[in-house]
Amino acid sequence: MRYTDDDIAGFNDSPLYRTLGIRLLACEGGTARSVLTPTPEVCWPTAGQPHGGILFTILDTSMAFAAISSVEQAVGCATVDCSVQYPAPARDGPFECHVATVRSAGRTAFVRAELLDAKGVPVALAQATFRLFMPRV
Repeated sequence: MRYTDDDIAGFNDSPLYRTLGIRLLACEGGTARSVLTPTPEVCWPTAGQPHGGILFTILDTSMAFAAISSVEQAVGCATVDCSVQYPAPARDGPFECHVATVRSAGRTAFVRAELLDAKGVPVALAQATFRLFMPRV
């Protein structure tokens, strides 16, 4: 599926993304790029440091967009499995997420992502498997 600029603007206007401080920057051909500028409400228990669940959310949703964009006919997806490692504290935002689909086969996509702090240090690394949804005929 190819996302238009209007699609991306709509995602960025969602209550979830606005509340968490996430913006999808680009999504096409099995890749995606997004940014997290955490709001004070999601920085807990340490001020300025987003909770790990927030980091998981930007990784999972960004990987989903990349997975869907990897197959022209895909109209949605579900996360089958997702593994995240947190190699460093997420202290220096904003955080940029870079995503690439490793392989799409049939209705399955394998995707990897990294979340970098403002200094380029990886604060989270993820890999996931997605089940792609195709239009009903």
